[in-house]
Amino acid sequence: MTSARYAIRPMTRSDLDVAIAWAAAEGWNPGLDDADSFYAADPTGFWMGWLGDQPIASLSTVKYGDRFGFVGFYIVVPQYRGQGYGWAIWQAGLASLGDRLIGLDGVVAQQDNYQRSGFQLAYRNQRYSGPSHALESALPAAIRPVEPTDFPALLTYDRQLFPEDRRPFLEKWLTQPRAIALGYFTPQGLQGYGQIRPSHTGYRIGPLFADHPEIAEQLFAALQSRIPIGQSIFWDIPTVNTAAIAIATAQGFTPMFDTARMYRGTAPAVSLDRLYGVTSLELG
Repeated sequence: MTSARYAIRPMTRSDLDVAIAWAAAEGWNPGLDDADSFYAADPTGFWMGWLGDQPIASLSTVKYGDRFGFVGFYIVVPQYRGQGYGWAIWQAGLASLGDRLIGLDGVVAQQDNYQRSGFQLAYRNQRYSGPSHALESALPAAIRPVEPTDFPALLTYDRQLFPEDRRPFLEKWLTQPRAIALGYFTPQGLQGYGQIRPSHTGYRIGPLFADHPEIAEQLFAALQSRIPIGQSIFWDIPTVNTAAIAIATAQGFTPMFDTARMYRGTAPAVSLDRLYGVTSLELG
């Protein structure tokens, strides 16, 4: 039973740091500079449950436009689990999304609960890990860092791979102070882009989008070459993209765990064959 002292309130920016620390303790390995990007996506989309003056639960329900929302950061401090606090913040958060299509990446322990709330499996994402290494060959001239002047083209490209416009998020995400964002630019236009950033353990890749497997492989090689050799890299891959898994396996990466990409409503029509790496399991 939840306590009468339990209150659910919107997170402040500093509250989000607490939730990210909880996520790190759960082994989710968030990026070191993710918080500002997350909060920029939707400052009204983060919730914290308080028992008196103690934070004990979190949830994000980030809104992208009027038609899509994404749920993440569903965490209850371990000693308070099984007492209704998680269910209370879950209901309050989902109510804030109205009748939007809602997506999430569900950990194994919660997938049955998500189904009971109307979510259905679309596909699975699997986290792969492996070490960075030296380049075996020269990179194509088409790969270069993403610049602010590239954002109109990048946003147009991203919209083909994400259900709604997410400009406020991407403008922060791709300019994180310790991240590296690279694009594959040709005379015909942008044909892929990706980012690598430091995380609590090693580095995370995400997103990694590309028109063809060869471009994805070259972008991956370029990204991992920008960090010291031997560093651990973590890469979340939709298992329906077999070309992405083949690239990871060829690089010596191995699977760690999987999550279920689930939707309440009809799954959006995005080009999964061009989605080689998920941007963020917390925000989609």
